[in-house]
Amino acid sequence: MNVKKLFDLSGKVALITGGSRGLGLQIAEALGEMGANVVITARKGGELEEAKAHLKRQGIDAATVVNDLQNTDSVKPMVEQVLTSHEQIDILVNNAGAIPQGTLVGLDEKDWRASWDLKLFGFIGLAREIYPAMCERRRGVILNIIGGAGERPSSGYIAGGMANAALMAFSRALGVEGPNFGVRVIGLNPSATATERGVMRWRNQAQKDLGDPERWRELTKGFPFGRPASVEEIADVVTFLCSDRASYVTGTVISVDGGNSARTPR
Repeated sequence: MNVKKLFDLSGKVALITGGSRGLGLQIAEALGEMGANVVITARKGGELEEAKAHLKRQGIDAATVVNDLQNTDSVKPMVEQVLTSHEQIDILVNNAGAIPQGTLVGLDEKDWRASWDLKLFGFIGLAREIYPAMCERRRGVILNIIGGAGERPSSGYIAGGMANAALMAFSRALGVEGPNFGVRVIGLNPSATATERGVMRWRNQAQKDLGDPERWRELTKGFPFGRPASVEEIADVVTFLCSDRASYVTGTVISVDGGNSARTPR
C-alpha cells in the first residue's frame, strides 16, 4: 500500500513550533511528505530560513513565522499572521521549549519562570488561540510534545518534571472534551532523542569523561535497545497520530521511549 495514501494529510495546514531544527524540523518534514501544508515557527529567523531551504530540497514548500512564544502577547499576532495566508490551522504540534536541569534551590527563579513561559504557557497559549476555531469547524488535532519527566519526576529536574506533568494533565483534560467538538488532543512523551543538540551534549560529555567525543555512543548503551531514539522514529509516530488513521486516539499521553517509563528505577 502507498504509505503517503495511508497517512494522507493533503490539504491540511500543520503548524509546528520549534520547527527550525531537531525534532520539530523532522516532524515538519514527515508531515510535509504526507501532503500537509507546513508552517514552522521559531525565534531565530536565520535558522528558520535554513530549515525552509532544507525542506525545499525535500520537495516541501514550507511557510515560516518568526516568533518568540516566551512572550505570551505574541501568540495571538502569530496565529493571525498564519491565518493571513492559510484559511485555517488543522494540526498544531506544540514542540517549542526546553527546561533547564536544576534542584528547587539550585535553579534560578528567573530561568524557571522563563522556561515555563515558553513551554508550559506557550503550549497553553497556542491551544487557547487555535482550539476554539477547531471546535467550530468540528475537526482538528493538537499534539503536545512533552517529555517523560512528568511520569518519573526527579529533584534534579524539578521544574521540567512539574511542567511536563501539568502538560500531560492538560492534554488529557482537553482531549476528553475534544471529541464533543470533533477535535483530538494528544500528548507525546519522547525518550532521549538523537537530535543535533542531544548528540552535541553527549559528545561534550564523552570528551569530558572518556577523552574522545567520538565515543559518545558508549554513554547511551544503557538506554533501551542500547541507543537513543532517532528523530525519524518520533516523527513517524507523530505523523500517525495526526492522521485519520488515529481518529479514535485522544485524551491520552503516549510514551515513545523504548519502554523506559515502565522500567523499575535502579
